[in-house]
Amino acid sequence: MSGHSKWNNIKRKKEKTDGARAKVFTKIGREISVAVKEGGANPASNSKLAALISKAKANSVPNDNIQRIIKRAEGGDKTEYEAMTYEGYGPGGVAVMVETLTDNRNRTAANMRHYFDKFGGNLGQMGCVGFMFNQKGVIVVDLEDKDPDELMMDALDAGAEDFDAGEEAAQVTTTPENFTAVCDALQGKGYSFISADVAQVPTTTTRLTDPDQLTQMGKLLDALEDDDDVQNAWHSLENEEDLDR
Repeated sequence: MSGHSKWNNIKRKKEKTDGARAKVFTKIGREISVAVKEGGANPASNSKLAALISKAKANSVPNDNIQRIIKRAEGGDKTEYEAMTYEGYGPGGVAVMVETLTDNRNRTAANMRHYFDKFGGNLGQMGCVGFMFNQKGVIVVDLEDKDPDELMMDALDAGAEDFDAGEEAAQVTTTPENFTAVCDALQGKGYSFISADVAQVPTTTTRLTDPDQLTQMGKLLDALEDDDDVQNAWHSLENEEDLDR
């Protein structure tokens, strides 16, 4: 749940604590449950579910857990979640999009306003920053013991539209429609993912240099990540590596 940055968050993603992983499992489970209720339990005919299963596997959610969530949703889990997206600006004009699944929209709206106000941001109207983002499949592949050139060929052959390699990892970008097929193809060839998600990727980015703004931005993202209703917090911060998180 971060911005579009390629390498700056990789170490943090690799070193997530057990508590953080449990929270990620819970959030993905909520998404899977909603997808099953909306489109059925068969990923072959429910592309949203298929993409979420790929995301869950990339985040090391055990397959037994995934199947259990699907069966529970299929069996009539009565909890109803509503998808709500909030848009606004963080410190220094950084664009922020927050995707939530909530069983109480009043609680969630109040929390979002509180976080933005407390940490130097400004919650805006729907659509105020959405035009600054494009939806893309983003797969970050661990390059340990892997040849980046070979990965690039495998990714492009599978239908990826872009590829960029760093020292520890490579980022594979796809259209949302090709995301699941590319994930499956790369996993089938033995590649390990650090993360995989259909993300909101900013078309332009904002760099923060003021230390106070960087501190506030980090606190805003931490507060959003810690909220159980928040599924994803996308942003346009260019220098995410400068955050103290």
